[in-house]
Amino acid sequence: MSTTSSPPSFVPTTTTLKSLRDSRITSVSLYASRAEIIRVFNFSLATPGHHQLKVVDLPSVLESDTLRVEGHGAATIHDVAVKFATNEILPTSSEKLDELNGQRDEVSDALSRCEQSIATLKQYLGSLTVEHLPVGDLDDVLTRCDATAARLDARKKKLKTELIRIDNEMAEENERIKVPQDDEKLRMTASIGIFAEEAGEVEIVLIYAVPNATWRAFYNIRVDMSTKESLSAVKLIYKAAVTQNTGEPWDNVPLQLETSTPTFGLALPTLHPWNVSVRQPPVWTPSSSFSPDLSGAAPASAIASPTRNDVARGGRGWGGAAPSKKRTMSVAHTNVSSQGNVTASFQVPGLVSIPCDGQAHNFTIVELDLKAAMSWVSIPKVDPKAHLSARVVNASEYTLLSGDASIYVDGSFISRSRVPPVSPHESFDCPLGLDPSVRITYHPILKARKESAGLAFLSNKLVTHTFSQRITVHNTKTVALSRLKVVDQIPNSQDAQIEVKLVNPALTLLDGKSTLGGSGGTSRKPQLLSLGNGVSAQWDGADEANVDPESLGLEGKLNWVCEVPAQQKINLSLEWEVAAPVNTSIVGL
Repeated sequence: MSTTSSPPSFVPTTTTLKSLRDSRITSVSLYASRAEIIRVFNFSLATPGHHQLKVVDLPSVLESDTLRVEGHGAATIHDVAVKFATNEILPTSSEKLDELNGQRDEVSDALSRCEQSIATLKQYLGSLTVEHLPVGDLDDVLTRCDATAARLDARKKKLKTELIRIDNEMAEENERIKVPQDDEKLRMTASIGIFAEEAGEVEIVLIYAVPNATWRAFYNIRVDMSTKESLSAVKLIYKAAVTQNTGEPWDNVPLQLETSTPTFGLALPTLHPWNVSVRQPPVWTPSSSFSPDLSGAAPASAIASPTRNDVARGGRGWGGAAPSKKRTMSVAHTNVSSQGNVTASFQVPGLVSIPCDGQAHNFTIVELDLKAAMSWVSIPKVDPKAHLSARVVNASEYTLLSGDASIYVDGSFISRSRVPPVSPHESFDCPLGLDPSVRITYHPILKARKESAGLAFLSNKLVTHTFSQRITVHNTKTVALSRLKVVDQIPNSQDAQIEVKLVNPALTLLDGKSTLGGSGGTSRKPQLLSLGNGVSAQWDGADEANVDPESLGLEGKLNWVCEVPAQQKINLSLEWEVAAPVNTSIVGL
């Protein structure tokens, strides 16, 4: 179908198509906060010439500037217009409703007369006395009154039933003539001018974007701990929760999930000039009571130098209090790549149906069989429990988006966690909760005190406090623990008079000493000290990526990396000394 040639003049023929009835959705591309819909109309043009196609009942939230119209057939598209259909003045009554109202009035009047007759009969029976009614006529009067009452009761019941029937029919008729609530969500209309070269079949394709549609990723992660291999099996079930409230249902549509996030008005930020200058002292202005000398110059004592408060109010040390320019606000977004692309797309298998109800509908994207290295971490000084964690390698070609995950270990639900954005062949840490089969005992600390005399003066006399901490790890599993990290700490001196020395394990700081708080030196690489029997010691953080070696040990934190055989125990020892002058009160011990 062409869109360039100028059509000759013809009297236009108007054709009205209803979106939901006369078309089908052939594609839905769902982004984080909007959806792109492709809707196809197939219809016949009875005559050649100018036709005005009116497509009604499009979503009210349709973003008009995103509408594109394409077509196939012997015709030319030459103009497209979109408008929001205003509410029409709709009738509040109908012929049938007027008839039912008349019937209801008649039945209501008949029911009132019947009830009045029953009341009159009761009043008549109540007025009978022996003075006015002979005893011989009593039976005949009562029989006739009873028959009349029965007839009136039957008529009253029939009239009430008829009244209920009429009310029900009126309610149905009111519902029929009432505008359906969903029509408020389908008020957009597209007008398309078409010139047909000949009569025949024509296909019109509408492509448009709508908000109120979103999807998010979530996961089920199932870990198998029964294997004796070095890497455990992990099944990651990648799911999508789709929600849409666009006004139109998506019935039997192909659904494609997009990971990109559209951004609007995002430009490269600008670096403004960064100027520095010498701070000028404030200019002193004399008061009215001050009299200058004959030369007109103020005396030297009157030229005030800036006080400490003046400097404090001056702001920055360099450049004075020059106002800074406001930084341009940027739009936060996350780009996730897949196989080197900027974004990734997921095609949901088959055709799906998603009603316009604002509820989440879940679909499985893929099930991935991955491998993970298990590790255990414990900080027994705070809590003697072992926290299990898995480092999972995304060996698939799927980009993992950030989302909540339900964690199952050996078929049992353990915890909920959150998966960070992970590209293909990257890894991420997945906490698996506590492992009760690893039992750690943090024994009471042992303390000792020793004084040593100085070489010359009594004031040089020192007192040394020695501390010993023992930690026992019991692996009750039937398999060995390949990597258990136990974290502890020693005090960190904040005073030059107090010296803290690590004795066991014999880790050293950057300057080659085991004393905390000394002067720094140069580092070669983080130290890993082997203690035998599958146990090594290091400063905490030494095995982390991009760690600054100069910061290791400055806070007194260290850890042991252990391999614990099945059904076995190991003991870890921590010993340190705190030395200070005699009679020094040490806070924190």
